[in-house]
Amino acid sequence: MTSKKAQLTKVTDAISSLTHDTPLCTEEVIFKINANGDWFYLGGKLPLKFSKLFASILNRIGEEYFLITPVEKLRVSVEHQALMIVDYHSEAGGNFTLKSSINTEHLVSSFEQFIIAEDSITLTLEREVEARLNRACFYRFIDEFIA
Repeated sequence: MTSKKAQLTKVTDAISSLTHDTPLCTEEVIFKINANGDWFYLGGKLPLKFSKLFASILNRIGEEYFLITPVEKLRVSVEHQALMIVDYHSEAGGNFTLKSSINTEHLVSSFEQFIIAEDSITLTLEREVEARLNRACFYRFIDEFIA
């Protein structure tokens, strides 16, 4: 029987190979994410359900973002960070649950993952995707953990 750790390693290796080996479908950027975390396709705003779906296959490789499936890879233009965090909850053990503006949820395992700057708080999530706390979360976070 294969252990869960071995299975996870196989899955991680398979996903990793997708991000690097899948050919780019087109050089044209047809998806964009603006500074507010809104998604656009060919200039039109995507409905929330599609933004959420595409976010599940969003990957950052180096400084570039891509939507990656086993057979396709599309470049995504990201104005600042790909996700805007609109709410968070701190949990026992130092974990945080984050909620984005497109209704995706993310688990952060430690306070150290938050990068605190003078005017923003950012962090790197799964698949190296960057997120930023919105203004309300920024002030709440500073009040709860910094001040």
